[in-house]
Amino acid sequence: MMSSAETNPSEFIENVTYDEIQLGQSARTVRTLTLNDIEAFAAVSGDTNPAHLDAEYADATLFHGVIAHGMWGGALISALLGTVFPGPGTIYLEQALHFSRPVRVGDTLTVTVTVLSKDDERKRVELDCQVTNQKGERVLYGQAKVMAPTQKVRRPRVTAPHIQLFNPENRLRDLLAQGAGMTAVRCGVVHPCDQDSLKGAMDSAHLGLIDPVLIGPEAKLRELAEELGLDLTGITIESVPHSHAASARAAEMAAAKQVEALMKGSLHTDELIHAVVSTAVLRTARRMSHVFRFDVPTYDKPLLITDAALNINPTLSEKADIVQNAIQFARIMGTALPKVAILSAVETVNPSIPSTLDAAALCKMAQRGQITGGVLDGPLAFDNAISMHAARIKQIESPVAGDADILVVPDLESGNMLAKQLEYLGGATASGIVLGARIPIALTSRADGPTARVASALLVKLVAHHNRLVQS
Repeated sequence: MMSSAETNPSEFIENVTYDEIQLGQSARTVRTLTLNDIEAFAAVSGDTNPAHLDAEYADATLFHGVIAHGMWGGALISALLGTVFPGPGTIYLEQALHFSRPVRVGDTLTVTVTVLSKDDERKRVELDCQVTNQKGERVLYGQAKVMAPTQKVRRPRVTAPHIQLFNPENRLRDLLAQGAGMTAVRCGVVHPCDQDSLKGAMDSAHLGLIDPVLIGPEAKLRELAEELGLDLTGITIESVPHSHAASARAAEMAAAKQVEALMKGSLHTDELIHAVVSTAVLRTARRMSHVFRFDVPTYDKPLLITDAALNINPTLSEKADIVQNAIQFARIMGTALPKVAILSAVETVNPSIPSTLDAAALCKMAQRGQITGGVLDGPLAFDNAISMHAARIKQIESPVAGDADILVVPDLESGNMLAKQLEYLGGATASGIVLGARIPIALTSRADGPTARVASALLVKLVAHHNRLVQS
């Protein structure tokens, strides 16, 4: 009876030399296909055939569902030959493959290679390759020819790099789907005098998110549109000489209900917000505040951060408004009972750290019904607010810790740094909105590209439609 090699999860990897290989000797490995495997293979290979990635398309094919790339199975054979049998030192010469059945997510494949012949002169080995699924059905087969190693190799096993899968296009598509079926909202785009802000506004219009009114110097806007190849036919332009005038005109139009949302263009935030705050009819009883919405690669749901753009060092009462604005926004976005983490540097109340006192007071205000619609906990440090593992280590029992929907930062400085770190170091995609006024305001950084502006336009669309229902 011939010996059989199996995959060995030990800390060392060891080959089988040509002289040790016997006719009929075999090796096998087992692997279960996941959707992540398909997406990772597509990312590495560039094969984005919709049969593998588009469920709607795949359902209409003869396979009736998403299937693995055929060469993913071939890669399993390659992995077995290169790491197990013969192992390190093996040189792949030929591989014939026949694909007999599709492989679907959840299928468990057994890959087996068996020695058919040996060429002593050239140290070559021919192997039969069989891949079967959990039902015993053959999905892939063929023959491989390799040059087997002649020297024994035993090395520490190398750990494969971790692949963090994140598809911002899919996340954006899912976000935009929330506004499907809703009419575009009339939106004043304030001083969109650079490439990203004008293109973002026009992209948002083409996607049916907004019906834009461009507020700025008309000659400059038309010149920029021509440079970018953008067609402004049918687009309303309110011509004003500069950004201050654009902000004032935008506030006037919002007060007169000529627009039901605003979008910041290429101007300073304080210019636009000052114009809105100075217009009494646009103010409400609640403090205006900004909410970032982030899609973070390592977090399993959208994450809201507030306030990282407007309120520099908010008081307790102002923080209560900031929290209430964020809760209302999260509910509009579809989270029925948002989990709100009040952040500080530590997770215990410390009289020497004022933000921990505010966090405790905000939680008590929520218990007394002064803040409604969400579940609050704090103070929480950032790690145990978003990591269940960190919360367990620190023995924090909380309905919020490790699963926060909203992060409330102590002040603008900490919030702004956190937001920028998520975007520039964490690979997160961002959008932003100002709440607390009579109309929602899409507000992103001047450094943000058109995609962030499109996502922000979707946010104001949803809030504007919510406002219609409340006011009707």
